[in-house]
Amino acid sequence: MIVVFGSLIADLVFPVVALPRPGETVASPNVMVIPGGKGANQAVAAARSGADVEMTGTVGKDAFGEMLISGLTDAGVGTNRVARVASPTGCAAVCVDREGENQIAIAAGANLETRSDQVGNDVLTSQTTLVLQMEVRLDENWKLVKRARAAGARVLLNAAPAAAVPAKSLKVVDYLLVNEIESAMLAGLAGLETNDSLGVARDLADRYSTACIVTLGAQGAVACLADGMWRIGAMPVGAVDATAAGDAFVGVFAASLDGGGDAAHALHRASVAGGLACMTAGAQPSLPTAADIDQRLADLAPPEKV
Repeated sequence: MIVVFGSLIADLVFPVVALPRPGETVASPNVMVIPGGKGANQAVAAARSGADVEMTGTVGKDAFGEMLISGLTDAGVGTNRVARVASPTGCAAVCVDREGENQIAIAAGANLETRSDQVGNDVLTSQTTLVLQMEVRLDENWKLVKRARAAGARVLLNAAPAAAVPAKSLKVVDYLLVNEIESAMLAGLAGLETNDSLGVARDLADRYSTACIVTLGAQGAVACLADGMWRIGAMPVGAVDATAAGDAFVGVFAASLDGGGDAAHALHRASVAGGLACMTAGAQPSLPTAADIDQRLADLAPPEKV
């Protein structure tokens, strides 16, 4: 079973011709309100990929909160651990240009009230895969990581958005998943001077005794896994909106591992999912199903050892 501990955010998506520059106002023909948040997106991605998933997080007692819970339920994600509080539901303003690039501002709202004790010890077992991001209070993340490790659960940390992670927490994470910006920050904080992404993945993995995967957008991804270094390309797709590509990658990677797949196979499926997620506007509407991934798996060469 996968337990996701993280954010639930209502995305207000503004399609624009070009992303606004500092001090610039740009016009959008319409706005879409779509369920999102890294935690909820990854939970939905894992569930659509066939995993048994439980979401842990917090929403407000408002219409956005209802929408987010409905989105999870519709995807088959369990919501018994989603709390309702008086604070407003988290909200994001997402501008997306014609090339599929985005610019996002987030109001955390009720997400700041998410607590690690919402995940009971009864679900932290050797059969549990715990997935975390960085859009809730980080000290609650680290409390839960410590408990999960003590219980023998598999722990995946998507260190996004970029922020510092205590070394003692990184050392008990099984998989660290980051993009180029996030990996560069963690490497800098650790005093690592490797410039290329493959070297960063290797050095972070060596420093913290964890597997490390660095996603590279249109350049694919690199990984330092237990059996060596790997590289995989990106799906050849026409990008519409890259908002949830990273979340699709993380959720499907976790689902593949939880289903018994090895890390290289999980990397392949996750990379296809990340590409497919760029083809549809919005976060959760873009997340592919297991059948979608299976249908396109042959369109991307499997990862290669380097």
